[in-house]
Amino acid sequence: MTPDLSAAPSGCDDLLMTNRMRVALFTREYPPYIYGGAGVHVGQLVPALRELVDVEVQAMGEPREGAAAHPENFPEGANAALRVFGADLAMTAAAGPADLVHSHTWYANLGGLLTGLFQDIPHIVTSHSLEPHRPWKAEQLGGGYRLSSWAERTAYASAAAVIAVSEGMRTDVLASYPELDPDRVKVVRNGIDTEEFRPDPGTEVLRSIGMDPDKPSVVFVGRITRQKGVIHLVRAAAELDPQVQLVLLAGAPDTPEIARQIEASVAELQASRGNVIWIEEMLPRQSVRQVLSHATVFACPSVYEPLGIVNLEAMACETAVVASAVGGIPEVVVDGETGLLVPYDPARAEDPAYVASFESAFAEKLNELTADPDRARQMGVAGRQRAIAEFSWPTIAEQTVQVYRDAVAERQ
Repeated sequence: MTPDLSAAPSGCDDLLMTNRMRVALFTREYPPYIYGGAGVHVGQLVPALRELVDVEVQAMGEPREGAAAHPENFPEGANAALRVFGADLAMTAAAGPADLVHSHTWYANLGGLLTGLFQDIPHIVTSHSLEPHRPWKAEQLGGGYRLSSWAERTAYASAAAVIAVSEGMRTDVLASYPELDPDRVKVVRNGIDTEEFRPDPGTEVLRSIGMDPDKPSVVFVGRITRQKGVIHLVRAAAELDPQVQLVLLAGAPDTPEIARQIEASVAELQASRGNVIWIEEMLPRQSVRQVLSHATVFACPSVYEPLGIVNLEAMACETAVVASAVGGIPEVVVDGETGLLVPYDPARAEDPAYVASFESAFAEKLNELTADPDRARQMGVAGRQRAIAEFSWPTIAEQTVQVYRDAVAERQ
């Protein structure tokens, strides 16, 4: 039964004092099976939430500790989006009684919507990305992209609240779905565990991948997808100082086509300049931490980024960042203080001359910092201080629970 909050003071503080709220959290990714920023967010958020409320996690994929897991195998042989919907139905059937359901990404939005209806409880959505801003997903999902877009729009339209992970993301949510009441779109930013991501003086991982800690380096960490803009970095790298190492921790391509494109571009770059290291397997997070710690600059050439957790991870490792000024990135990377930003206009993505100018500008900023390691080091120190001060998970969990309280109180 939903707790009676009719007599509770503003914020419903009594709920946590007398009867802990029960939250069903729906997600595709959950540790240790994480491949993207949404999974990192959920993996860090849940332990902080559990200090404040009771959380039952329903996830997709392989069985794991701390969550009920549902394989994406029904209907067998169907389009990937349809199999995600099958897992959504299984999560809805498995969820125990709750006061509120909270879903992350379109993969879990349908399950959250159905659970809210089935149990007559508020449904909260966290917007980590938006399908209208990712048309390249049609390459991966085919007709399933229309299904994912429908699930996202339908869930947002009926949600008690939509949490955007940045102010830029909130703007994009309201632009994509203008029918939403702006008062229902809240901003609770992503966070970073600055104990997990911290400067690591070790070099054993660097040696194992062939990275020289005594040479200047530019590091990229991310999936091979249009969104992350890795192709722009590879092209920009042709203009880097030849002594600068380019280290790509880049794997899990979205499609065979983009995999072939990156393979050809990296091979061409390696033939022309050397000092290119490409690690295609996804390294453990502690290994990534060490690589980030020794980078002169972390590069984030994303063409779309709601916030960009990986920038926070680099900053927490005291590494300067050069990033495209899209989405929520300017809310994380302070231009001239914790890194440098490069303007990018997604509306001109099909203009070859504009894209080439963006890539050259990106290379210029990378060269600017790799040529001035003292300045890069100062930016890295400032970045860690900012990560600690502005992006702690306990603060973000408290803000998230306040959204929960308000949604439950509104239903009374």
